[in-house]
Amino acid sequence: MKKLALFASTAFAIALSAFAADEWVSLFDGKTMTGWTNPYDWGKIEVVNGEIHLTGDKKFFVVTEKRYSDFIFEGDILLPEGQANSGFMFRAHVEKNKVFGYQAEVDGDANRKWSGGLYDEGRRMWFISPIKGNKESEAAFRARAGDCFNRNGWNTYRIECRGKSLKIFVNGVLTTDVDDDKDASGVIAIQHHGEKGQTYKFRNLRIQELK
Repeated sequence: MKKLALFASTAFAIALSAFAADEWVSLFDGKTMTGWTNPYDWGKIEVVNGEIHLTGDKKFFVVTEKRYSDFIFEGDILLPEGQANSGFMFRAHVEKNKVFGYQAEVDGDANRKWSGGLYDEGRRMWFISPIKGNKESEAAFRARAGDCFNRNGWNTYRIECRGKSLKIFVNGVLTTDVDDDKDASGVIAIQHHGEKGQTYKFRNLRIQELK
């Protein structure tokens, strides 16, 4: 029995060591957009009082120049008033005027309440968490997420990627916990959903890479 316990303890320690963490690194210095790029021919980006402000008439994403694989990411977002929707892309892919892949949903619809869901932008869409049209999946998601999202204030997102394990937290609440191996690495991105004249705000973007 002691040998079995020792083996289990050793295996657990090895599993943890497989994802040793680096120090937190800021992805936004509060003054410039160093390390970020806009792959679209449209979209306005401003740095105001330590925040990234995105304004535009069509949907666009601003992406990191660096790609990431296993990591813990954190960031704050404030949606504009009225109709709004956004997201934090991760392990995403970039083409000219196109970004696609995993997205941690930021849902401005107070009735739907899908903030913290996992959307597959430009591919499978709502096929993961929750599954759109599947009443059981939608109900289970709302039961997990509850009322964690603050529609009229800042919200903190945390995304954890360890191999195929994908976790999303909103204001400290675990909203998505799934395994999916569609993508192993890619960029981080922030989104303007395309509402004309509206400004989406982001701050405190940081990442901790896991080895």
